[in-house]
Amino acid sequence: MMDWSDRHFRHFLRVLAPHALLYTEMIVAQAIVRGDRARLLEYDPSEHPLALQLGGSEPALLAAAARSGAASGYDEINLNVGCPSDRVQNASFGACLMARPALVAECVAAMRAAVDLPVTVKCRIGIDDADGYEFLEGFVDQVSAAGCRTFIVHARKAILQGLSPRENREIPPLQYEKVWRLKAARPQLEIVINGGIRTAAAAEAQWARVDGVMVGREAYHNPYAFAAMARLAWPSAPAAPAPADVVARLRPYVERELARGTRLHAITRHLLGLYAGRPGARAWRRTLSELSRREGADGRVLDSACRAAEGPRAGAPPAQALAVAGRAGPL
Repeated sequence: MMDWSDRHFRHFLRVLAPHALLYTEMIVAQAIVRGDRARLLEYDPSEHPLALQLGGSEPALLAAAARSGAASGYDEINLNVGCPSDRVQNASFGACLMARPALVAECVAAMRAAVDLPVTVKCRIGIDDADGYEFLEGFVDQVSAAGCRTFIVHARKAILQGLSPRENREIPPLQYEKVWRLKAARPQLEIVINGGIRTAAAAEAQWARVDGVMVGREAYHNPYAFAAMARLAWPSAPAAPAPADVVARLRPYVERELARGTRLHAITRHLLGLYAGRPGARAWRRTLSELSRREGADGRVLDSACRAAEGPRAGAPPAQALAVAGRAGPL
């Protein structure tokens, strides 16, 4: 989710899912230690609970970045061992680290020694031809021996050569059964599953077998789907607000950010999916995309886009009802 799950998107998603654990995009440890730390680690307090996801393979750098994350108030430190992009591989981290479980264990141990926060690992079920269940179990055993108790497992293997990151999310088949088997074999560990989970019903089915569900692009493109999953996990939480109410709640944040010099488009680019699956979705996207890039664009653009989407449909049904009507099945 690099360049996607930035602080603006996370603030937006928090309006729809008050209790879900949110993750930053992957931030390279070296950039935190040697770069603009304040900018990279900035977030709005409303984003809690919030995990800092790190990329790297040097234990000392990761430990230093983890300390910075803890000092900044993050709730968890996560090491990404799942990203298959060429750029990440060239820097010797991401999914290619699954071939070096001893190094991953060393990184985890260094971060755990540096902070009192939970240190977690996100990985794949395997890489290239190392894709048998025994490989996954061996990786998890070695890393958990260093103190990691939570593994977020993308239920596809990564093919490190010849596929783009997008193809790596689509071409290798999902193999949920390997993640289920891992949880059954290692009940003392917290196992969270990731990959291809798009509906509340699908998430609920996974919770019967694992400890949690991570959702990425579906939350971005169809945020009310994520809201429905969160509502199942926290039934006492209030119903997700209707799109127009979401816009109203975002306005103070938008105004604060504009006053700081943030461009409106940097925020609104994350909101295009707000009306996904609903009447008015096209008008919302078109108005928001066209107006937010104009010189002097301000929060009134959100109001205009909302009016374009709602049109004459005053008194439209609540957001949850619209979500049911917009897709087959429970969402």
